[in-house]
Amino acid sequence: MSGKNIQDRAAGAIMGAFIGDALGLGPHWYYNLAELRRDYGDWIDDYTDPKPDRYHAGLKAGQLSQAGFILALMVRSLVDHGGYNAEDFCRRMDEELFPLLDGTPASGPGGYTSQSIREAWRRRVQQKLPWGQTGGHADTTEAIERTLAIAVRYALDPARLAAAVAENTVLTQTDETVISMTVAYAAVLGLLVQGHALDTELSGKLMELVKSGELPFHAVTRDNLQPPRPGDPDPPRAGRFASPDALLTPSYTAAAAADPEIRIEPAWKVSIVYGMPCAIYHQLPAAYYLSARFCNDFESAVLHAVNGGGQNQARAILTGALTGAQTGFSGIPWRFIAGLEKADDLGKLVADLAAKVRSPL
Repeated sequence: MSGKNIQDRAAGAIMGAFIGDALGLGPHWYYNLAELRRDYGDWIDDYTDPKPDRYHAGLKAGQLSQAGFILALMVRSLVDHGGYNAEDFCRRMDEELFPLLDGTPASGPGGYTSQSIREAWRRRVQQKLPWGQTGGHADTTEAIERTLAIAVRYALDPARLAAAVAENTVLTQTDETVISMTVAYAAVLGLLVQGHALDTELSGKLMELVKSGELPFHAVTRDNLQPPRPGDPDPPRAGRFASPDALLTPSYTAAAAADPEIRIEPAWKVSIVYGMPCAIYHQLPAAYYLSARFCNDFESAVLHAVNGGGQNQARAILTGALTGAQTGFSGIPWRFIAGLEKADDLGKLVADLAAKVRSPL
């Protein structure tokens, strides 16, 4: 396990997500890498202004996008209530975010509103539906981008982590595969905050939590994924998710990162290997790979996430949280923290949440 203390790792995870969000603000959603290099040079190494005709136009280097805005809402709610309070989080969305939206993509904090949030806004504001009937079918990572804070808060309690993350995810996304992959990412992050490594052993640790009933995934295999024996009963369902496959992805990608015969060079080309688009099944393998390969090098992990183009902002948020949990807040280069707008406020918010990880769960 990592020698970093748990508060340092918890703070590193949340600050890493904020940094990833802000790093992606300028060069967000370039699917033509030649255009990305034309506008930002061969290597992006810091916060940048968005170009006038691009996403987030009008914002400045070091500011957060709407994903960062919502993550901050979540962190404040967790801090104020000591843990996840669905009623409070939904109230904050109603009062602090939705009045700033108009249902169109190019609007709201950060200059862009994602598909799942637009759908929730329509159902909540226009159709007057209650929370719980607001989720849509977006196959993206927006739920991860906010529930990663829940994962940090409940890093020591996997069962509660899984329940709270699933409960929050369905507010905006109802596809069971998306929910299961979101919960799986949260479970991975929780173990990293505890001090475990993102390596070939991690998925086995997650499977032990499945078999103990702490993670709500179904599995029929025995230890080390051995097949069931004749006469073995069908195990009772531990929860709602049909298979544990989302829990196996991290160790497979970690194995690829460690295998000298499998090289992605330069590492930003992970976006080409796993895909540049927004869908969760493109984003997660790339984030796991970069975070495993650069487990002790926060700067390399997030910068390769950003320089890969496509949905690089989500890739950088997810990679930033996973890598920040491994390096700890103390392992994040100071320039990335100092370059954030309202860095002092964000730093206090992050520290306040990290302080609660050792609180009674």
